[in-house]
Amino acid sequence: MNHDTSSVLSLISKIHSQSQDFLQKKMRASGLPEMVSSHGFILYKLSQTERMTLGELTAEINRDKSTTTALVKKLEELGLVQTRRCPLDSRKKYTSLTENGKEYTETTQNLSKELLETAYKGFSEDEKETLLQLLEKLSGNL
Repeated sequence: MNHDTSSVLSLISKIHSQSQDFLQKKMRASGLPEMVSSHGFILYKLSQTERMTLGELTAEINRDKSTTTALVKKLEELGLVQTRRCPLDSRKKYTSLTENGKEYTETTQNLSKELLETAYKGFSEDEKETLLQLLEKLSGNL
């Protein structure tokens, strides 16, 4: 199906949906619990640092505080993250990956790599870079 420039956001939405379907299928095949993309984004962000506050996570995943709290709670119930109070400031809580969370994240990073390899099939490095630049520009406009 051919798209025109006025349907670019619909195409981006379709690609997001296709990506999610791909990952969910692979996660089921690997015996991993299914989660929404925001759960995966939280796990990814935590894998990049030792710990984060709820406020930091909220800003990083572009969700409101109540949504982020619910997402983190679900990850805690699955044993993938833990939340602890800061010993120096009891008002602050830090969320970090558990050992299970680290293993889960390693597996999902491999699945994400497989997704990217599939999605980028037939792309040159220059085309990948151009696509990224154009999507960043589009995102910056919104």
